[in-house]
Amino acid sequence: QVQLVESGGGLVQAGGSLRLSCAASGRTFNSYHMSWFRQAPGKAREFVAVSWTGGVTYYADSVKGRFIISRDNAKNTVYLQMNNLKPEDTAVYYCAADERAWVVLGPSLANRYDYWGQGTQVTVSS
Repeated sequence: QVQLVESGGGLVQAGGSLRLSCAASGRTFNSYHMSWFRQAPGKAREFVAVSWTGGVTYYADSVKGRFIISRDNAKNTVYLQMNNLKPEDTAVYYCAADERAWVVLGPSLANRYDYWGQGTQVTVSS
C-alpha cells in the first residue's frame, strides 16, 4: 500500500512559478512510476507528466517547456516545478503512482493507476 500526499499549491499570478511536492509512504518508492495529473472544474482529469522508474520523463504538450517533473528517491518524493504559469493551468493537481509496466506505454490512462493523492489546488490569476 502506498499513500501519497501532495503539497505546494496556491494562488499565483500569470507568469509566476510554483513547485508541487508529492510525498509517498512505503519503502519501495523507486519501483513506482510517478505521474502528475490535473483536473479543472467541469473537465476530465488530464495527464501532465510522468517520471518513469528509469529516470526518463514525459510531458503533455500543453506543459512541455514550462513544467519539470523530478523525483528524489531518497526522500520518497516527486516534484512538479511549474514555470510561466497561465490561467488555463488552474486546476486541482494530483499525483499518481503505479509500479506496473503498462505505465511505460500509456502514462495518461488515469483510471488504471493504483494510487492517488488527495490533490492540491493551483489557481493562476490573469
